[in-house]
Amino acid sequence: MSATLRVPRTRGALSGLLLVLLGLWGALMPLVGPYFHFGFAPDEAWHFTSGRVWLQVVPGAAVFLGGLIALASANRAFAAFGAWLAALGGAWFGVGVPLSGLWADQGRTTLGSALGGTTRQVAEQITLLYGLGVVAVFLAAVALGRLAVVGVRDAALAERADRPSPVVEERPVTDASPGPRPPLGRRPARPEDATVPPPRGPLPERIPGTSPEPVPPQTTGPGDVKVAGRTDETRGRPGAGA
Repeated sequence: MSATLRVPRTRGALSGLLLVLLGLWGALMPLVGPYFHFGFAPDEAWHFTSGRVWLQVVPGAAVFLGGLIALASANRAFAAFGAWLAALGGAWFGVGVPLSGLWADQGRTTLGSALGGTTRQVAEQITLLYGLGVVAVFLAAVALGRLAVVGVRDAALAERADRPSPVVEERPVTDASPGPRPPLGRRPARPEDATVPPPRGPLPERIPGTSPEPVPPQTTGPGDVKVAGRTDETRGRPGAGA
């Protein structure tokens, strides 16, 4: 249930932004409008009267605050509260001035008359009171409608929030000391190099592009046979062969 109360910040963001702008217009224009002779009597800028405060500044502040809550909140209930607050402020723009005529006979201050001619008075009534209130109520209702519906994106967000996060086991990282590296340019020994004996003696020179000369077979004669224990001197003596 609590997960479904979460909404994306984009839900009702446009309506909240427009409500913020309307609230600023409704709360500040009665105070700066007399600079352009646009507003209600008295024609003095930044002059606070009870009529301006209760019938224009207070509802404008309510619309501004409600739009800000609907714009920034990610909680469905809190954002709906902001939309309701903006709707009440907009409704007070529309019904506040007619209701103020009921306590005018009791000596209480009401909003002054509109400044300028007929056309300007109509524009002041629409843009600062009745029309402003209608637009604020409409935008607040749009925001409430969007917040009342649980969309597919809201359901996916709630499911993702309810899903437990996987536990990742942390393994200690050991720093392995680097071992000795083999010298550069030395080729590792191959197994076949150990079975072939190295050549003995100087190698015959070979001219590139020629085939090696054939080696004649060597023959052994009777005189080349050496008998163990006898030397050439004993063979030369007479009677040595006896």
